[in-house]
Amino acid sequence: MGGHLTLSMKELDRLQLMIRIAERRLTRRHAATLLGLSERQARRLYRAFRRDGADGLVSRQRGRPSARRLPAATQAHALALIRERYPDFGPTFAHQKLTEEHGLAFSVETLRGWMTAAGLWVPRAQRARRSYPPRERRACLGELVQIDGSEHAWFEDRGPRCTLLVYVDDATSRVMELCFAESESTFDYFRATRRYLERHGKPMAFYSDRLSVFHVQARDRAQRGPGLSQFGRALRELNIDSLCANSPQAKGRVERANGTLQDRLVKELRLRGLSSIAAAEPFLPTFTADYNARFAKPARSPHDAHRPLHPSEELPRIFTLQETRRISAQLTVHYKRGLYVLEDCVDNRRLRRTVALVSEDADGRVTIRGGNDRLLPYRLFHTNQAQLVPGVVVEHKHLDAVFDWIAAQQRERDAARLANPKLTLRAKQRIRVATPSA
Repeated sequence: MGGHLTLSMKELDRLQLMIRIAERRLTRRHAATLLGLSERQARRLYRAFRRDGADGLVSRQRGRPSARRLPAATQAHALALIRERYPDFGPTFAHQKLTEEHGLAFSVETLRGWMTAAGLWVPRAQRARRSYPPRERRACLGELVQIDGSEHAWFEDRGPRCTLLVYVDDATSRVMELCFAESESTFDYFRATRRYLERHGKPMAFYSDRLSVFHVQARDRAQRGPGLSQFGRALRELNIDSLCANSPQAKGRVERANGTLQDRLVKELRLRGLSSIAAAEPFLPTFTADYNARFAKPARSPHDAHRPLHPSEELPRIFTLQETRRISAQLTVHYKRGLYVLEDCVDNRRLRRTVALVSEDADGRVTIRGGNDRLLPYRLFHTNQAQLVPGVVVEHKHLDAVFDWIAAQQRERDAARLANPKLTLRAKQRIRVATPSA
């Protein structure tokens, strides 16, 4: 025999048995039993071996295309569509689009092989593997909900970068809520969490990172307890626990969901031509339902740990920035460089030198509540307006508070003038002499 001959393991086993038959160390009937063939088939193989040697045992189908092979035009059409419309899609997602949108019929693994051969996909075995310690899922829906914000070019070059707030259930990997926002702010999380609670009820706990929205590092600045932020205060009022993770891997379910969303949601928005938050928000429920149908897992327990909202839990009021302020003897309250003058009446006079609760909503509207949770009307003198309107009417009982504010504003203006590098030393000295000590 000339040249090289390639045999499979099955063909090598047959060759060894044929050699033993030729050496009269094995009968053809026994060889048929060892090969799992009929005696007639064993005789046919032996005749081919006597005639052509080892070449006679090689399958005649080797090197020939399969009779069930898909047409080359189908493969070329599929790869052309992927290069044109789905260049960064994985095989599973690309197969979904090719079958649903273009009516092509083949398996995912067939497409995976085509994409790998064409250099459009790198198999997972060839990638660097990541290893994280496993953590068992919680038992039931609503027991633990992981939340995170993913800043990404969700609209690619069609719109500005923004943040997607993602709520993922730990037990089932279900996406419970999606909400676009310009950034990860307290009010944005208030808005998304309120939508979550109105739709699903109250979970047992939220699990987040240590963003300042969720966790306050400076304990002396925390509200109502160490490490409690405005978001944490709102959850406490709703009897929902808030937990913070030490690393991104600790809340891996929402992190992995972010990666999937950055792949699939970006492409779905592209295919639908959505390029703004306002245009994309109505599409999120449809996408969430499709995502959960494909990727959600069944919980170990059928129990739903969500609790209904109590009628006394007013979400618009709870999800506001809340701080305590002391009411002065002149019935004034200072909040964010603003002087709030309360209405002078008998009930309000009883609140002098007591603590009031100041709340601010997302629109900047401020409400003040005093004893017995009573709403207190007020008039605002905003300190960002550095000058009083000439001839403004100020009641004598409020003059002390107004003059305190005037003095503070004048000191700030003098300090700003002293910081001006164009001012001479003599002019700065005159300002210092004319400025009364605080």
